[in-house]
Parts: sequence; structure tokens; C-alpha cells
Amino acid sequence: MNLKNSIKSLWYHLSAKRRRQFRLLLILMFVASFLEVVSIGAVLPFLAALTAPDQLYQHHMMQPLIQILELKGSEQLALPLTIIFITAALLAGIIRVILLYAVIKFSFATGADLSIDIYRRTLYQDYSVHATRNSSKIINGIISKTSMVINSVLTPVLTLISSMILLMGTMGVLLLIDTSVTFLVLIGFGLLYWIVIQYTRQKLKDNSESIAEQSTLMIKSLQEGLGGIRDVLIDGTQEFYCQVYRDSDYPFRRASGQNDFITTSPRYVMEVIGMVLIAIFAYVLTQQEENAYIAIPLLGALALGAQRLLPALQQAYSSFSSINGARASLKDILELLDQPMPDFIAQSTATTVSFLEEITLNDVSFRYGKDTPLVLKNINLKIKKGSRVGFMGVTGSGKSTLLDIIMGLLKTTSGDLRIDGQVINSKNIRTWQANIAHVSQNIYLSDNTIEENIAFGIPKQQINHQRVKESAKQAQIADVIEKLKDGYQTFVGEQGVRLSGGQRQRIGIARALYKEASILIFDEATSALDIKTEQDVMKAIEELGRELTIFIIAHRLSTLKECDMIIKLNQEYEVQVLNYKDIASI
Repeated sequence: MNLKNSIKSLWYHLSAKRRRQFRLLLILMFVASFLEVVSIGAVLPFLAALTAPDQLYQHHMMQPLIQILELKGSEQLALPLTIIFITAALLAGIIRVILLYAVIKFSFATGADLSIDIYRRTLYQDYSVHATRNSSKIINGIISKTSMVINSVLTPVLTLISSMILLMGTMGVLLLIDTSVTFLVLIGFGLLYWIVIQYTRQKLKDNSESIAEQSTLMIKSLQEGLGGIRDVLIDGTQEFYCQVYRDSDYPFRRASGQNDFITTSPRYVMEVIGMVLIAIFAYVLTQQEENAYIAIPLLGALALGAQRLLPALQQAYSSFSSINGARASLKDILELLDQPMPDFIAQSTATTVSFLEEITLNDVSFRYGKDTPLVLKNINLKIKKGSRVGFMGVTGSGKSTLLDIIMGLLKTTSGDLRIDGQVINSKNIRTWQANIAHVSQNIYLSDNTIEENIAFGIPKQQINHQRVKESAKQAQIADVIEKLKDGYQTFVGEQGVRLSGGQRQRIGIARALYKEASILIFDEATSALDIKTEQDVMKAIEELGRELTIFIIAHRLSTLKECDMIIKLNQEYEVQVLNYKDIASI
């Protein structure tokens, strides 16, 4: 996708509100440009009134103003023209400040919209999508690359439009003042900037790709180093991770610095050339005796025009270069913005899934990718509501994958999942998952209170405190929590670092129980518990009644003792349905 189409695609991702604001910004840009033109035009009669009032008083264009103000002589021109010039300059300055504020506010509000939209779309992606990509790319896209697109694409686009409008208005006035000089200046500076653009285009493109790639690697190295800090400290690998970060950081900074230099450096050359041209023109003009009396007003108008023209030219070039320097990040952001949303989001009412009788897997097969081998093959199972179902098998036999299919996290490659005969699909998946609570081997805990981690994802003001306590009691952790100084308001630290592995596991179980789901899934969830605590937890769960269906993957055979059926899988796609006595006798 070329740059033009990328910017066009970005436009379609803006909300209707932002598009309306953009159109209002365009109107404000035209107003600001008009007032700039007026202020440039007003300087010529203003300076003429100070240096050559008699000639100005006789000029035919001044007659309407003279008649309106009833001026009696040339000496009376200075005050009204001074007031007009000051008023025009003040209005132009005020509008410029308002425009700057509006552009910045619009840009950052749009950045928030895009960042939130990317995060929302990412969270709604299928589990299979999350399982196949690196989270550092997503985090970098949401935080860093979105900001880069706003600062280096959206804001420069607005600046480019504003500069072009101002350039056209300023050129129009300067052409009226002196056509030949203005025309030569336009051709000269335009050619110089065109040469610079052609010379730096490829470098900007290469740098944009380097910035996009290295920024992702920087986030990745930070995640890996800080995420595995225990092993880093034990193994003494700090310098290794510092070097990994350094290898990404230096190229990123170097490419960013080169882009900044390419973007800003032409300004200084152009300013020098502009000053030289004005000096030459001033000398030529003053050497012509018949033009001596208009030299100062004309030079003043041209100088003011150049003072507006050169920055506008530089802003236009700088914006164009900035956009080119961020094109790779823009491409990455558009890919994230184009992530599809699930079907149930667009539905006014989701299809209800009632689980009253049984879960059925019909000839289910699954592979993670087109070129990867099957993990599950031709699985046929029927699981009655209220059952206690255990899963066992060697590593890689597909136990967790099968549970992920039952939970609707993974879509079958072939075959289907049915609940009471109803096929689970993209239209009803969400209502099916509302019946499920899942406890994994690795419990994620946020850096919040114990209460907030048990009622995970529930706004603090909506937490049912009594249910939190009941869930903690059933998970055999209430006594531990109540002995803490702050009780349920104790902060657990990042990833629950202030708790033991067993405590983290029991909080995860309490979280599942808080949900009051009709299906509980334990994916080696009790592996970090001692045998007695595990027995107490399972006993408490068993006492919840047969309205609750429980699936268990456990590494201890004793955990499956109360299961009604045990599903054994092996790597040859063989599935056996057994009971505990059959397993115990093997």
C-alpha cells in the first residue's frame, strides 16, 4: 500500500465525530490563512504612510478609505493605517494560536481513539490469533507506534494542509506586490526543496522501517528481561539483556535522529538564501532613482511575506518528510486497526446457549496451522451436565487443546462442538463462554488488591464483597487472607509476587468460584497445592452440588478420584473413556 492509500485508509478509521472536527479545522485554516494574507497586505500601505504619505494619499486605491474616514490630508493616514495593520496582525496571531490549540487537541484525541480501538480489537481476537503472535508487537503498536503515527503522520498532515493554504494565500499577495521577484523565489525554493525530497526519500523510507522494527524489539527485550527477573538475577544475565536492548536502542535512536536532521536542516539553508535574495533585491531597487520612494514599503512587505513564506515552505517540507519517515509504523497501525471484530459484537441480541443436558463433540479434529500436524483427530465425546470429568495423557497429547475447544477459545479444524444439540459458532460463542470459569496452572494476578483479583474484571464499586469472602473460603484461602494486616485489601504485587505459589493458585480458584459459572475447568490448577490443601479444595468444590460440571486436568492421579469419567489421550490420537478404578488398576 502506497503512502497516499495508507493515509486514505487512516481517514476511514476516524470516527464520524473526528471527521466533522477535521472539516471544521479546514475552515479554521482558511480563516487563519486569510488573516495572514490581510496582515501582509496591510504592511505595504502602513509603511508607505510612514515613509511616503503624499504619494500614498494620491493613490487611487486609498480613495475609498480616505472618503469613509473623511481624511483631510496625508498626515492623517498614519494613525488609521497603523490601527488597521495592528488589528490584522493581532487577529492573525490570535487565530494562529487557536488553530494550533485545535490541531493539537484534535491530534491527541484522535490518537486516543485509535489506541483504544486497537486495544479493543486486539482483545476481541480469537485465542488462536493471540497464541501465534508476540505481545510486544501489540504493546508497541498500541503505545509507541500510535503516538508516532499521531506525531509524525496525522499532525504533519494537518500542518501540511495548513501550510499549503497559507502558501497559496501568501503567494497571491506577493504576486500582486511584485510578480517577477515572487515568481523567481517560488521557482527557486520549490526546486531546492524538490531536490532535497528526491535525495532523502529512500533514506526516510529505510529509517521508517528500522524505527518500526527496532521499537518492537526494544519492547520485547524489556518484557523478557523484566518478566524473567528471577532467572536473570540468579543466572547473572543482566549484561546479556542490556546488550540485547542496546542492539535495538542504538539503531532506533540513530534512525530517529537522522529523520529529525533530514526534516529540519533545510530550513537554515533556505533562510540564508532568502536573506541574500532580499539583500540583492533591496540593493537593485534602491539604485533605481524612480523607485526610491517606494523601496522601503515594498521591501517591508516582501520581507514580511518572506517571513511567512519560508516557514510555511519549511513546514510543508518537514511535514512531508515526517510522514515519509513514519510510513512503516503507519502500515503496522493500519494492520492492527483492520483486525476483524467477532460477529456477536454487531448483533443487537446474542443467540442464547442453554446448558441443561450435555456437551457433545462430533468428529472433532484440530491443528494450529495449515502446515502443522493434527493435535486432535476425530474426537467423539458426550459429557452430561453435572459430571466430573478428568483428563489424563502424556505431554503433547492434546489435553489442554481439547479443553480450549470446549471453552470456545479454539475453533475446530473439522467437526463441531454442540451444547444440548446447538452448534457453537461465532454468533453464540460469547453466551456459551458466560457459563464457564477457568483456572489454569499459571494464574495471572494484577497488581491490585486480593479482593479485586478474586472479582477479576469487575469494577471496584460493583464487587460483591460477601461473594468474595465465600469464594475465598471455598478455595481454602480465607484464613490466610484474614490474617493479613489489610485483609482482602492487601495488594498482591505484579503477577502476585508478594504471595506464595499455592496462595496465588487458591486466589485463582476463588476467582473461578466467584463467577458462579455452571462449568468449572481446572487445567492443572491444583498442581502448586500440597495434597491436603488440594483434597480440601476439591471437597469444597464437590459440595457445591451436581448443577456444577467440572473438568480437571491433573498431574496427580488422586485428584481424579471423584471423577465420573476419565478421558485418556495419547499422541496416536487414541481416546479412551475410563473410570478411576480402571486407571488405578493399570
